[in-house]
Amino acid sequence: MKENIASRVESLAQPVAEELGYTLFDVEYVKEGPDFYLRLFITNEEGITLEDCEAMSRAVDPLLDDADFIKDRYYLEVSSVGLDRPLKKEKDFLYFMGEKIEVKLYKAFEGSDYWVGVLIGYEDGMFTIETPQGEMEINIKETRLIRPWVDLSKHE
Repeated sequence: MKENIASRVESLAQPVAEELGYTLFDVEYVKEGPDFYLRLFITNEEGITLEDCEAMSRAVDPLLDDADFIKDRYYLEVSSVGLDRPLKKEKDFLYFMGEKIEVKLYKAFEGSDYWVGVLIGYEDGMFTIETPQGEMEINIKETRLIRPWVDLSKHE
């Protein structure tokens, strides 16, 4: 049911995002505590500002009201993709292809459960990263966390 709502919202919001110059990266419909949240994640080449999030929210909110297919009371949130957002779906991997990512494994592989490398491939739940030790092919099911890598030393 929640996935169906997210996919219906994605179909409705995708053309709006494109018209405004954004890419609709993901849609989540989740229950946290007693409340439901409908979250839209947008991105573009220039980066997303608070004003961009407000513009997307103002544009999509009346369309959601008119469509009226979400029966629960919910909060609409629009935000940027964010650097700490985990990679979960195929489109996440495709979006970050060629970028450096960090991977935390459930079990150590070649002496470590933490790897950083450039994402160079994805297919059927398997992804490949290029590390200083060579290429590694990893099954998503073997990972605790996969996300874009941020070099914190550059921000000091």
